[in-house]
Amino acid sequence: MTTSPARTATALNDIADATATAVAEDSRNAQVVFRAAAVPQGQVASSITARSHTLVVDEPPTLGGDDTAANPVEVYLAALLSCQVVTYRFWAQRLGLTVDELSLTAEGDLDVRGFFGLDESVRPGFQQVRVQVRVRGPETDERYAELQQAVEAHCPVLDLTTGVTPVHSTLEITR
Repeated sequence: MTTSPARTATALNDIADATATAVAEDSRNAQVVFRAAAVPQGQVASSITARSHTLVVDEPPTLGGDDTAANPVEVYLAALLSCQVVTYRFWAQRLGLTVDELSLTAEGDLDVRGFFGLDESVRPGFQQVRVQVRVRGPETDERYAELQQAVEAHCPVLDLTTGVTPVHSTLEITR
């Protein structure tokens, strides 16, 4: 991935400027609602629809699935990484930094006792997630550290994990 201030900056900065103008005119323009829907498929898989996109999520056989797709926690890691890529690209432009290459990997530690209810003291989710970011470019180490701080402060999917996001569920029963 090559991100140079000359080429991509205009488009990303134009989007940011247009958003800032729209929000300044009416703060309600800052609010966006994203939606997704899921239906069961196969043994434990799900077919997810978001806008006009469809995604299948499954589990490996060791967790009852047919291994036809990534599992939910792998999809979370993918969502985190893809959001970080977007955020790195956006903030590199905003900060005027050149990024010649960018690659990210993530892994998370999950104790299945939480999911299977074998030990109520164990969280069902990740105990820890590690993200490794590799960046190559002409900027100083300090400038890339500034970029990383901006990404960690503004990445929406990272915020879902590190912040407190209330989730309100409702149950509708039909017969």
